[in-house]
Amino acid sequence: MAEVHLPHAGNHGEHQAVDHEHSDVNIRAILSFGAVLVAVTLFVSFIVWLLFGYFESRENRQAAREFPLAVEQENRLPPEPRLQTNPRQDLRDLRTEEDQVLTTYGWIDRNAGIVHIPIDEAIKLTLQRGLPARKEAK
Repeated sequence: MAEVHLPHAGNHGEHQAVDHEHSDVNIRAILSFGAVLVAVTLFVSFIVWLLFGYFESRENRQAAREFPLAVEQENRLPPEPRLQTNPRQDLRDLRTEEDQVLTTYGWIDRNAGIVHIPIDEAIKLTLQRGLPARKEAK
């Protein structure tokens, strides 16, 4: 085992246990390793990019060939209920239709003789005629 001498308060001489590295880090090897690592990374990235391009083109060719019915039904709407694309306009349209029905005369069933009348007229007629009541049981 090597003996280590520590300096004493009065001893200002050189230390016998103090030493230095005899060889430095090999910078050339580290830079070479980094350059090879970057080159391999770029090469692998390029190969993966080519592979994805190949898979995408193959998928595009097979999608049209495998599902011919999908091309025919491209514009077909999904079944109800569907999502609203413009809910505010849908609400305005609904209110307009309701106002049209509530403020105008029109047929509900022409064969049965059933019509609809404006709500204001219906209220006036109900006040004049009264509500139907049940007959009292004897």
